[in-house]
Amino acid sequence: MAKKVKYYFDTESLAYRKIKPKLSKKLGYIGLFLLSSALFGFLCFVVLLNTPFFETPKDRLQAREIETMKLRYSILNKKMEQIDEVLESIEERDNNIYRAYFNTSPIPTEQRKAGFGGVNRYKELEGFNNSELVINTSKRVDVISKELAIQSKSLDEILALAKQKNKLLAAIPAIQPVKNEQLKRMASGFGYRSDPFTKARKMHQGMDFTAPTGTPIFATGDGIVKRADNTASGYGNHIVIQHGYGYETLYGHLSKYKCKAGQRVKRGDIIGYVGSTGRSEAPHLHYEVHKDGKPVNPINFYYGNISAAEYSIISKLANQENQSLD
Repeated sequence: MAKKVKYYFDTESLAYRKIKPKLSKKLGYIGLFLLSSALFGFLCFVVLLNTPFFETPKDRLQAREIETMKLRYSILNKKMEQIDEVLESIEERDNNIYRAYFNTSPIPTEQRKAGFGGVNRYKELEGFNNSELVINTSKRVDVISKELAIQSKSLDEILALAKQKNKLLAAIPAIQPVKNEQLKRMASGFGYRSDPFTKARKMHQGMDFTAPTGTPIFATGDGIVKRADNTASGYGNHIVIQHGYGYETLYGHLSKYKCKAGQRVKRGDIIGYVGSTGRSEAPHLHYEVHKDGKPVNPINFYYGNISAAEYSIISKLANQENQSLD
């Protein structure tokens, strides 16, 4: 096809002449064409680059790895939910059974479930497409790890208590200090009683067992004799036994001793004999039980050698507000 030739009419020569385009204009058209072509090509490249039809093998591999990672994190979170359920069950048994059985305070939920304050432990995980997923999962792992560490320590403590359980059971005062067949009567119990000398109503911190002078007195639990003397006001000749685990017993108004300070004794050992020394109105044994430094009712510690019927009778007598013998 022949190239079109343009003419113009020259009025001076009264003739048609060819129009010759300027070189600069030609170059301008060429430059504009090249620029528009380059821009169009770049736009097409960007569009094609972001379509799945033109993914490179590396892009496809990376996409698969990301999806696999998401799936694994999802599976990991489900497993952690199962671990949470099992751990909660163990914690409940630990607090309500194991620690209750060994008379140990439960671990507060706030302590078990406490998070991690202060410094941001997950700063290096921020700024990625899936940062929230990774950070939340990492936090759950850390919290569960801490709960497991607390529970492991608690079970170690329970195990140690279990190993000492036999010693604890042997140490707790569990029998009457004077045998029933050797008693005349149970004269006075724990609580407010009338003082035999002043007749005033005051707290009686133990129990009085009337028995003939010379009646054997038995250690009510394993322990070490802390003192066997008459230096404490009112008790006369008396013995104090430290049983451990917060327990201590006192035996007052003895006629004589059969042990000495520092001696280790077993439950049922004869440690002395009934008398009426010190501030006493008649031969009897004044017996006290202390737990963590505070006097407690001794009647709760006779389960080792009396029947239910005998306990019922003694309990009824002990609760009568009568006059004590010391």
